[in-house]
Amino acid sequence: MKEIVKSPIQGRVGKPRQFGITMVMDKGLGLAETRDFLALGSEYVDFVKLAFGTAAVYPPAILQEKIALIKDSGNDVYPGGTFLEIAIIQKKVPEFLERAGCVGFTAIEVSDGTIELSAERRRTIIGMAAKAGFKVLSEVGKKDPRQKTSGRAMANAVLNDLDAGSKLVIVEGRESGRGVGIYDKEGHIEQERFEELLSCSGVQNAIIWEAPLKDQQSALIGLFGPNVNMGNIPPHEVIALESMRLGLRNDTLKSVYQRD
Repeated sequence: MKEIVKSPIQGRVGKPRQFGITMVMDKGLGLAETRDFLALGSEYVDFVKLAFGTAAVYPPAILQEKIALIKDSGNDVYPGGTFLEIAIIQKKVPEFLERAGCVGFTAIEVSDGTIELSAERRRTIIGMAAKAGFKVLSEVGKKDPRQKTSGRAMANAVLNDLDAGSKLVIVEGRESGRGVGIYDKEGHIEQERFEELLSCSGVQNAIIWEAPLKDQQSALIGLFGPNVNMGNIPPHEVIALESMRLGLRNDTLKSVYQRD
């Protein structure tokens, strides 16, 4: 079909991508589901996160096979940041990183969404993960809606993390997309917080916006174009998101149609 009808939005970059990243949040797909998801959508995915501490619950052989499937499809795979936060609490960071490498993870997320972590300790852990050979993704923002972080504070954290060795920095959005990070309790972007983060950081291509909701994805594509980095995308929404990036869905087609 794509030989007949051109995508209304042009310029979408292909893999391997430095920007235009799609990060998928996997909360427990089985091996058959993982194969199906990758067969259909691997071309449009860059990172797969095994959410929170789910990696500890898989039977070990299945975990390793699943990680291998994801890697063989050309994608990076990493455990959720909450899992590393638990290792930090239990003073097991070196052991955690060693084990993560042994089972095949290619990336690590460093976050303090639930715990308190000093800037110095955060920087040290980012450096440890990078030195161990992982691609490091860090995350800014708290998971508790009562602990909202200012745009300026998030921007400073983004810049500090990149300087410490993070490849990309994720802005917290949780799986709900409501009441955390740059979103209000309805899931809409809080413009003042959002603009302050952008103006103070100036590194838009290094930020992954967690955007699990369709309206958030549409808004971010409208602001930044088809190559905006987005995360916490459910596996079954990958094709729908790519369609939106290309203007093959009403939410983004209408802006092109109205402009022309």
